Amino acid sequence: MPYAKLTIDLPSAVWIGEVSRAFPSTTFRVLSAVPSGDAGFGLLEIESEGMPAVLDALEDRSGISSLALMQRTDDTAIVQFETSEPLLLLSIQESGAPIELPLTIRDGEAVIELTASRDRLSEFGRQLEAFGMSYTLNRVYDTSESPDLLTDGQQELLVTAVEMGYYDTPRESTLTEVAEAADLAKSTASVTLHRAEERVVKEFVTERLDVALDEAPQAVS
Repeated sequence: MPYAKLTIDLPSAVWIGEVSRAFPSTTFRVLSAVPSGDAGFGLLEIESEGMPAVLDALEDRSGISSLALMQRTDDTAIVQFETSEPLLLLSIQESGAPIELPLTIRDGEAVIELTASRDRLSEFGRQLEAFGMSYTLNRVYDTSESPDLLTDGQQELLVTAVEMGYYDTPRESTLTEVAEAADLAKSTASVTLHRAEERVVKEFVTERLDVALDEAPQAVS
């Protein structure tokens, strides 16, 4: 199945496009997002040295229906948002193409990774154009013909964690230390590592143990 990595140019009329361009050195990461009708809900992680100004800009933006601060440090914050301008979310929903989260946005550009059929990828491109968003296809290949199991970001973080002894017994480093070494927020590192671990474990179970995923034993709580 094809894997694609795209850079999407977000319209300035869209709240995240406008705010990210107003603060070009700030990194926004969408940790979760769900479209619902004409609205969208999600969790947004923000990394910025000017956090108060960024949060004020988000609160003042007309496309934001509600904003709740969930977590805050000096240069990192996680907010829960509702938007009336979920153009990117609607493009994803209409195409039926699953994207890899977190989704990184910086200076008006969103970097998206997804694995889907060629028809879904083509439809995703059409939906982006229909909503007035241009994009650049950075990378595409067929996963059935590629040895890559993980995305580039997952590979880099997993290797960093292994090299730092995160998986040793006892552990030689903490998640916080791994995140700092990779220049990521702890929450982003946690999500990325979990997705990488999930893929590696499932690959081992299906390929080495010859167990179909729908036949794998379920954990009992």
